[in-house]
Amino acid sequence: MTTSTRLMARKRFLPLMATQFFNAFNDNLYKTAVVLFVVYSVYNSEQHEAFFSGLASLLFILPFVLFSALAGQLADTHDKAAIIRIVKLCEIGWASLGAFGLFLAWKGIAVHTFAIPLLLFVVFLAALQSTFLGPIKYAILPQHLKKEEVLPGTGLVEAGTYIAILAGTILAGFVRVEVATVLIVLTAIVGYFVSRQVPDAPPQSNYELHFPLLEPYAKKRGNPLLRWLGYPAVALADQAVMSWRLVRDTMHNREIWLAIVAISFFWTIGAVLFIQFPPLAKNQLLASPQVASLFLVIFSIGIAIGSVGINALLKGVVSARFAPISVIIMGLFVIGFYMITKAWTPNPAGELLSVRAFVMEPLAIPLMLSLLGISTAGGFFVVPLYAFLTTRCAHDAASRTIAANNIVNSLSMVIGSLIALSMTALGVPVAEQVLLCAAMTAVSAWLGKLLHNAERDAFAEALGRAG
Repeated sequence: MTTSTRLMARKRFLPLMATQFFNAFNDNLYKTAVVLFVVYSVYNSEQHEAFFSGLASLLFILPFVLFSALAGQLADTHDKAAIIRIVKLCEIGWASLGAFGLFLAWKGIAVHTFAIPLLLFVVFLAALQSTFLGPIKYAILPQHLKKEEVLPGTGLVEAGTYIAILAGTILAGFVRVEVATVLIVLTAIVGYFVSRQVPDAPPQSNYELHFPLLEPYAKKRGNPLLRWLGYPAVALADQAVMSWRLVRDTMHNREIWLAIVAISFFWTIGAVLFIQFPPLAKNQLLASPQVASLFLVIFSIGIAIGSVGINALLKGVVSARFAPISVIIMGLFVIGFYMITKAWTPNPAGELLSVRAFVMEPLAIPLMLSLLGISTAGGFFVVPLYAFLTTRCAHDAASRTIAANNIVNSLSMVIGSLIALSMTALGVPVAEQVLLCAAMTAVSAWLGKLLHNAERDAFAEALGRAG
């Protein structure tokens, strides 16, 4: 029995694995259902479709920028399992609101004036929930697992996340929107009850949560009226200060900082690709929403394969030695994906291809294999870097380190989303935007090489001290 299979049978790991699975599943079921419904049923313009897809992605990223610092500090100062339960209870609220918005859009009630803004607002709320869960799902692992179990545990969490994305994406593309509304609420309820089984994970340090701007302001301005204007403004400024300090603290450890930057650049590439999939499938390939969903499914399968495969290659040792070659291979697959889409001959009848008809197209298999290659190589690249964050930092700062990573990741993805939106506004075709991702993998390879060099330097320094 392998370490991974043993972990899946342990109460100290399985409830956490199931909780984050349901969370990722529901996020992607909702977000994908919204994007596919609006792209295919509301808009009829590649520019509008790409813009909406980009806006939804931007709103999904924004909470990670604004609130990751608070999430990390809360996780390091409070019981992580208790926070998980509170967050999962809140999920039932946003899921109900999102289901209501989907119902209105399906029925054609106030689609542009109310339903679509509501759907986008719930995208923000869903991401806000994930912002507070994100630092915990990795930082709790060293607290519940043995040292040799952290890398396989991280790989399982990462693979489980993408299997959940896969399942949510499949359902979003293949079930009717009215079915999706029910599933979103039911999944939130099930996820909450599963989260109650996660073992306690009390804080491991005396670190205290503080608000450097808000606390002095509140003492000076005890009047309740200040909360209408001053309090929210200062609280938001506080988040910016906390975020900067959190990120600044990680810069002192070269390995951790390089891992964060490399992960961030990888997810910038992923953000641009995910934004392009629905409009690319509809307009370049003349394919149905199910094919757009299939693209996201294949991408998720590849990440899951890479997440598990890299653990087998590294044999449980946390190392970045495969990072540069992995992302170079990813870039070559991106170029192949672009060339195939440009060579694609659209259906002469002008009808959207079903999954069955799409698969029968001559270039469909090479296209899907290139997409699988992109994501598998990406999984090989990114999973060891996440393990770096939790094994190279102080044991009582794991949540804050993950939160700092989320902040930098999110800022990079915001930049990627804005670049995609700008290129769309300038009239750059969606297929050409894919080439940007190929160029970006060269930068990722360079960052991976820097990280591996820093890893070797740290190992040599440790040997020197031991000698």
